[in-house]
Amino acid sequence: MARVALVTGGTRGIGAAISVALKNAGYVVAANYAGNDEAAAKFTAETGIKTYKWSVADYDACKEGIARVEAELGPIDVLVNNAGITRDAPFHKMTREQWSQVIDTNLTGLFNMTHPLWPSLRERKFGRVINISSINGQKGQFGQANYSAAKAGDLGFTKALAQEGARYGITVNAICPGYIATDMVMAVPEKVREQIIAQIPVGRLGEPEEIARCVVFLASDDAGFITGATMTANGGQYMV
Repeated sequence: MARVALVTGGTRGIGAAISVALKNAGYVVAANYAGNDEAAAKFTAETGIKTYKWSVADYDACKEGIARVEAELGPIDVLVNNAGITRDAPFHKMTREQWSQVIDTNLTGLFNMTHPLWPSLRERKFGRVINISSINGQKGQFGQANYSAAKAGDLGFTKALAQEGARYGITVNAICPGYIATDMVMAVPEKVREQIIAQIPVGRLGEPEEIARCVVFLASDDAGFITGATMTANGGQYMV
């Protein structure tokens, strides 16, 4: 029987590539999204992957959403915490709302999604939790004190939870993408993109599918001895 995978922020950008890659690898995939109904409908029409709408910043909505997915598709085996937002500003101009919105989605969202699912994974003695962090959670970034703090927190969450899950057959790992050729990055002025690429030793932006392949590996049985790890996929821009 095919395993079930749930991908948050799974209908656009890196998340869409992850959802498609997992489906192609034989998983039954549910793609969560927060607000863009048009993009979600188009994604389902193109891929056949079912979509589910709720905000990962809302614990009760996550609990209800997970229950809905499991009622329709079966117990979730793989959780990919990919949903994330940016609210960039230099710290002296950053508002409490900009701080809270990013922390609530990018960090607390991991708790909100993983906590309701955790008892079931422990009981079934199998699970894969894969958290999408960021190069900027590793090295920091000007104007992203909120985003960098949240993404760094994702790494601490990963390492701590991996220790709790190991005896139950649950692996918890993180992926730190560098700059990827998503719509958001490609919308940046070309001159700025050229400056970014100049900092990447391989000389190009990453592709969403390259991050998706990392997820497929970490979700597989072949990765059963890997937990608490951070997979860095940034073209050599930042080496740890």
